[in-house]
Amino acid sequence: MPYSLDLRTKIVSAYEAGKTSIRKVAKQFMVTPKTVVSFIKLKRAKGNLDPKKSGNPTPSELEAHKELIVTTVEAHPDWTLWQYCEEIR
Repeated sequence: MPYSLDLRTKIVSAYEAGKTSIRKVAKQFMVTPKTVVSFIKLKRAKGNLDPKKSGNPTPSELEAHKELIVTTVEAHPDWTLWQYCEEIR
């Protein structure tokens, strides 16, 4: 799970205040020095600290069968997973 935008901002702001080191900031916020460095680099490169979108961009193999799956589940809401698998096969 990515760190919140609020925490990222506080970490970079603490470092940019110029009164401490990367290691001290890391210790203060209980993150690794590498995390502090990556947030600083991200802020310099992109101008913001927004986390990357999570998830897999590859569509599910079931997407091609979505309509069949939905209609089967709607028609038989009390079936077990095994029964759905047998029907859809």
